[in-house]
Amino acid sequence: MGTVEALTTAGIGAGDEVVVPSYATADAAEAVRRAGAVPVFADIDPDSLCLDPASVAATLTLRTAALMPVHLFGRRPDLDGLRAVAERRGLIVVEHEPPGTLDENSRRRQVNAAYLNARLRGVVTPATGPGVEHSYRTYVVRIPGNGRPDRDAFARALRARGVRCHIPVQTPVHRLPAYRRELWLAETERAADQCLALPVDAALTPRELHRVVAVCNALGGLVPEAA
Repeated sequence: MGTVEALTTAGIGAGDEVVVPSYATADAAEAVRRAGAVPVFADIDPDSLCLDPASVAATLTLRTAALMPVHLFGRRPDLDGLRAVAERRGLIVVEHEPPGTLDENSRRRQVNAAYLNARLRGVVTPATGPGVEHSYRTYVVRIPGNGRPDRDAFARALRARGVRCHIPVQTPVHRLPAYRRELWLAETERAADQCLALPVDAALTPRELHRVVAVCNALGGLVPEAA
């Protein structure tokens, strides 16, 4: 069942609000609109980059009908925490694009991610630990510093040295013209300024992985803008 169908089957439509993350693509917000409801944006957890239950709880109104967590970059949201928030208010939880079964490619990505996690210095690697599920569809690090110019300069330096990378979320959804809201979502803004996706594809060779590490570590995690 698709996300829109799941919402409409649950009776969600005109006049209802559905809480979604802003740090994601616009797909979840668009699904809410297609169901006739209104997307309301909440902040993210800084470790998972997925909806933060505490922020979600703070956004609830009498019109809130559902929560829509997004599985981002292969990482699962805190579904237990979100369901606890939903149950206190009698809301439903509709997961947007839950991850599929792990296959050989995702297992290889996990191996590659483990290699990067153990060796990268000067960047903040994805949070890991007991109970953390991550298929690493995208390998996202944070570039420490004073905001976007540092991350963007770091990305340009990587590309100049032959390492592929991209900004995983260019603009939070609540700042897109079609969904613009006057909000300040601190962790969302911080992630939008700091996050960078590095290559972790299943087809990467050991030599290519070593190059990613060598180039990143040589840059030291912070490349100041030229004066």
